[in-house]
Amino acid sequence: MAKFLNTSATNYFLEELIKDAKDRLVLVSPFLKLNDRIKELLSDKNRLKIDVRIVYGKSELQPQEIDWLRGQTYIRTSFCKNLHAKCYLNEELCIITSLNLYEFSQVNNNEMGILIRRSEDAQLYKEAYEEAQRIIRISDEIRISLERVSPLESSTTDAGAAQDRSADVGAEGIESGTPGKLSSSKLAQRLGIKTPELLEQFVASGFLVIEDGKHRLTQKAAEAGCEFIAKSRFGPYFLWPEGCRP
Repeated sequence: MAKFLNTSATNYFLEELIKDAKDRLVLVSPFLKLNDRIKELLSDKNRLKIDVRIVYGKSELQPQEIDWLRGQTYIRTSFCKNLHAKCYLNEELCIITSLNLYEFSQVNNNEMGILIRRSEDAQLYKEAYEEAQRIIRISDEIRISLERVSPLESSTTDAGAAQDRSADVGAEGIESGTPGKLSSSKLAQRLGIKTPELLEQFVASGFLVIEDGKHRLTQKAAEAGCEFIAKSRFGPYFLWPEGCRP
């Protein structure tokens, strides 16, 4: 029989659900900003090589979340457009609740939820599990561990100040999805150089110019098939044909 949960009980059972996961863990929450306790529990699951899927959908990941997730090999993260469901489950328990996996919500909000035990409500658990799997299937997996785009690629970046910063600041996190084209950071990785160095070379070769402290594509770059992507979930960035060289 499903059990009603108030705010404190929801937080308690959420921690227990994560802690007791032995085989799989699914966390579906529109907003994602993990508190230290949840990170500690998830890090332990990562060390034990438990398959963890996190689906979020209402806001871009914060830099601290990106930094933390990059180090978690067995935690896979997906973005689901128009997500409003909040559901947390392991192989035995499921929580359906109003509680976001968001630090502010866990501390400040009044929440409700229900706890479903697979051993007591097998059919109800099965239906919730199948819906969570459907949400995962329609989501875009974010391979945060691969790369993040350089801030030099942002149309609002001050080029002079950015030259002194590392190329791993920013937020792309996934393949561009454009066949035959690479982001600056991925092209630089392929060439064995750092992104700032690549962009400097593109300036020198006439593919980029610096105007008002910002990198912009030239006509030469446009004719070669280079693109500037101004809006994405991961911020603006350049796309270069795979064979493009500075």
